[in-house]
Amino acid sequence: MPPSASRTARAIAREQLIAAIVASAREQLGVVGPVGLSVRAVARDLNMASSALYRYVASRDDLLTLLIVQIYDELGAVAEACEAECADADVSTRWLTLCHAVRGWAVAHPHDYALLYGTPVPGYAAPAATIPAATRVTSVFVRLLAAIPEDSPAGRPLERPDLVGSIAGLTAFAPGTTREPVLVRGLLAWSAVFGTLSFELFGHLEGAITDYSRYADLAFAQLGADFGLTVATT
Repeated sequence: MPPSASRTARAIAREQLIAAIVASAREQLGVVGPVGLSVRAVARDLNMASSALYRYVASRDDLLTLLIVQIYDELGAVAEACEAECADADVSTRWLTLCHAVRGWAVAHPHDYALLYGTPVPGYAAPAATIPAATRVTSVFVRLLAAIPEDSPAGRPLERPDLVGSIAGLTAFAPGTTREPVLVRGLLAWSAVFGTLSFELFGHLEGAITDYSRYADLAFAQLGADFGLTVATT
């Protein structure tokens, strides 16, 4: 076998093994949570010696990073598919569609959502390698903000203009793509969406809400209206 073909085969085998490692860890995540993740448990699941697996994943933190990147990429892909499907729709429709797409993914993957947006894992600091995946869903939202018409109420002057200084990172993330009042209001609405999802998925609305889907319809529409969009529910 030519050397190049041999290298390709090794690369493919490595990719397949990494995929199996991440799949095993993701199953483990739903049982023991992120704190309980163990490279040794993954090795047992894959019928591998721990020493062999450590050549591919050096620590629990490396395992967490692989998981976080995959899960952020998955959520980002959902958001990007939603963006493509409603590219010709008005901004209000895009807003509601995006909110519901993110909720649909979160409800279907509560343990994955909890890893990304729940309690930070003690002792773990996400490395820079997670940033490209993490910003995919944010990029979709920022592009939605950039599409808001100039005369939208979302762009009216802020009651607290000093809020702009608090979002320097977001303005740097979206240089010249939209107006600062829109960014501020957008961030407030977007964070409220995830707060709504967290309350639902972590049981904080138990007994208060009887129909979560209907509540989400109303909540996302209200958040959009408060933000300055003209939205409606059915």
